[in-house]
Amino acid sequence: MPTPERLVEDGMRHWGRLADRPAVVDPLEVYGGLARRLKRVRLKEWVGFTLSHPDWYSSLIIQDAHYLASSEIYAYDRARGVLHQHAATAAGGSPVLPAELLENACRFERDGYRVAYSFSRTSARHRIEIDIAGTAKAPAIRGELELDAEAATAPLSVSSRLPGGSMYTHKAAFPASGALRVGDTEVVFEPDRDLAILDEHRSLLPYRTNWVWGTFATSTDAGPVVGANFAARPELAGEPEESCLWTPGRCEPLGDIAFEPASADPSAAWHIASRDGRLDVVFEPEGRKKVKHNLGLFAVDYFQLFGRYRGVLRGAEGEFEIKDVHGVCERMKARL
Repeated sequence: MPTPERLVEDGMRHWGRLADRPAVVDPLEVYGGLARRLKRVRLKEWVGFTLSHPDWYSSLIIQDAHYLASSEIYAYDRARGVLHQHAATAAGGSPVLPAELLENACRFERDGYRVAYSFSRTSARHRIEIDIAGTAKAPAIRGELELDAEAATAPLSVSSRLPGGSMYTHKAAFPASGALRVGDTEVVFEPDRDLAILDEHRSLLPYRTNWVWGTFATSTDAGPVVGANFAARPELAGEPEESCLWTPGRCEPLGDIAFEPASADPSAAWHIASRDGRLDVVFEPEGRKKVKHNLGLFAVDYFQLFGRYRGVLRGAEGEFEIKDVHGVCERMKARL
């Protein structure tokens, strides 16, 4: 579909795969009065990045559930096999996650903890800024990365109905340059090698929600970025999924994704494939980040695995072999 100016126009929401992110994405614009206030409690919003680097695996996120907000970051030192993690919480509604993302900024700030993103249409350069003080459990993480929007993948932009809810997501992979300092170690990002994969959600999720999701991307010898984003969740028949292949200049739809771990062992490999065979990869975990809470009405059972993908992508204009490409795979089961 062509890209509308707003996700909701004249009280009607646009559905389907969109050519790009609408300038304004606010699912609550469908509602008014009391219904809008009640739906806000169901709205889950986040903007995060997976950072791809040969020596360090990292992910960061700012998220707002509107009754609680939080931010998390981890950095995994592959050479030492050490995982460093930081997290902070705040009152729901307190992060800055603007519905109009371009020419704007997202921020989560607490004493000793700051994560911020800025997005610029004018310069086609986006920025990630991290300034997190060290604690007794993890070293300080500080630095800035610049993302090249002109060399990014074609965007994934999907507006979809879910059983008991709805979803909007926007994703893309960007060449990244700059440096992060984790404790005393400087991690330098090279734009012809390293990437940041954006994951934005503005979704009215059902109370009981679950999904399995993964993503990876890599620069090719010829220059363009290729990769994939793939998910399995309860769906309504005929609604678009948030799965795609990123091939040079294209975001190609995928569907019917199967995630098959080799065993119940947390370190077991996963075979992940689309029914049509255009995605056919094996994911080999190197580490695991988990969150598990049971607060009665609210509960989260979540883990994210980080590791390497290998296999093949079969795009409209050819095949791409994937070898030892950094990526993530996660599972969420929650009452939210």
